[in-house]
Amino acid sequence: MGSLLKFFSLTYALTWTCFIAAAVILSRVAPGRLAGLAGLLLLLGTFAPSMVALWLTARADGRAGTRAMLRRLVEWRVGARWYVFAVGYMAAIKLAVALMHRVAVGAWPPLGQEVWYVIMASIVITTVGQAGEEIGWRGYALPRLAARLGLAQASVLLGLIWACWHLPLFFVPGISQTGQSFPVYLLMVPALSVAIAWLYGHTNGSLLLAMLMHAAINQTAKIVPTADTAASNPLALSNSLVAWLTLAFLWIGAGYFFVRMPKADLLRPAAS
Repeated sequence: MGSLLKFFSLTYALTWTCFIAAAVILSRVAPGRLAGLAGLLLLLGTFAPSMVALWLTARADGRAGTRAMLRRLVEWRVGARWYVFAVGYMAAIKLAVALMHRVAVGAWPPLGQEVWYVIMASIVITTVGQAGEEIGWRGYALPRLAARLGLAQASVLLGLIWACWHLPLFFVPGISQTGQSFPVYLLMVPALSVAIAWLYGHTNGSLLLAMLMHAAINQTAKIVPTADTAASNPLALSNSLVAWLTLAFLWIGAGYFFVRMPKADLLRPAAS
């Protein structure tokens, strides 16, 4: 447990320092001035989970442990259905939300303007960048938590930690999270974490598939946006019906995955 506490503490310290510094720069400096520095800080903060995970693994398990973790980045030999699941899960949730919105209020919700091939290209392009988080969350933290709690419970706990890690972004001016409802986000992310853990457990701990799903979640969520355009208080509940419907469908899926979660025995990390 000591290694996990060290991982979460260092990750939060590094990430929040970067995110808060970026927020201060963007809120107090004239537009354009030091914007590049703020962007660099946001990028560095995003990669903190994996940088900390690799450093701790190298210290505890040496090159062999580091190589074993990094091999999961190229673990691609899994059934085609898992690729379909990784890419299509959030899209299916969003289509279900659109249909339920149509039934509930008699009108379709606002839809994103991106065409499907642009979304697919964005998923492919951004998958590699998800290594900045996934080496840390699913490569380091999840198997260690699962060894103690089981994969299902570990995925929920990790989801809460993962969600809270994003908190400063809701106060950074000019990005997609600015002013949006953090309480709703805090409820959504554990459900997504359960779904990714279910995929992770069925693909022998493939970080490549986890990265692909992470990228797909980010890109296909735009099919039916949950953002409340009038939102300004990150600590308030959302007024977006789409957000609440998305939350409901995510937890319906998570409930199924939770009770059918595979065992974590094969995913336990080397002793550290």
